[in-house]
Amino acid sequence: MIIDSHCHLHDPAFADLRETLRLALAHDVWGVVGVGCDADTNAATLAAAAAAPKSVWACLGFHPDREGLADADLERVEAQLAQHHARIVGLGEVGLPWYSLEGAPDAAARMAAGRARLDRLLGLAARWDLPVVLHAPHGAAVGALALLQKHGLERAVFHWHKAPAEVTRAIVDAGYLVSVTPEVVYRERDRELVAAVPLESLLVESDGPWGYRGEFEGLASGPWFASRVAEEVAKLKQLPAEDVRHQLSTNACRLFELMWV
Repeated sequence: MIIDSHCHLHDPAFADLRETLRLALAHDVWGVVGVGCDADTNAATLAAAAAAPKSVWACLGFHPDREGLADADLERVEAQLAQHHARIVGLGEVGLPWYSLEGAPDAAARMAAGRARLDRLLGLAARWDLPVVLHAPHGAAVGALALLQKHGLERAVFHWHKAPAEVTRAIVDAGYLVSVTPEVVYRERDRELVAAVPLESLLVESDGPWGYRGEFEGLASGPWFASRVAEEVAKLKQLPAEDVRHQLSTNACRLFELMWV
């Protein structure tokens, strides 16, 4: 059995939560960490966790690459964290902008604003001892790592991790986790990452409903994909699949302080 460590259960694709979880369980995925992007999706994620408390755990987030979010939206999320921090298992997804910077004439200003917002959010994670689910791809990873260390945060995962090998080593050496998606089945960059990172430092995720290529082309994306990701990790590590699934689930439980059910 495996845990999907990152899924957008607030998406309309998962409107039928019971069917989503039934299909996940049919693929040996027994739990899902739901992440939010703003106040509205955070509320939907909280509702999903309340509806299925033994299968869904909520994180509240503020997505750094989501267009149109302003400081007023951040304040709403901060208020949600103050109200619900005892009901959630993490802060996420949060991080630094990257994809929205491409071609933007004010890219430097956007990154500066993103750093200031993440700094505020990580301060709340430190206050309430929450692990952090980070959106910090490619060149954003270094800045996110520095801010984690500035706040003395010990628990974090770099979701759908993409960064140079030396940055990944620094992240793992600092005690943080990195996660991989179904891209590991067909993308060499992700396969090299899994080969290089200790199993104890890995998580698997669907990032559903994000769509994928290769054998996943045209298939509905959701928590059920996490099982296939774990299978591929076992192949790359040349370890028994059951041992790998157990370790990956243990990693998720350790990060988010989940109880085995």
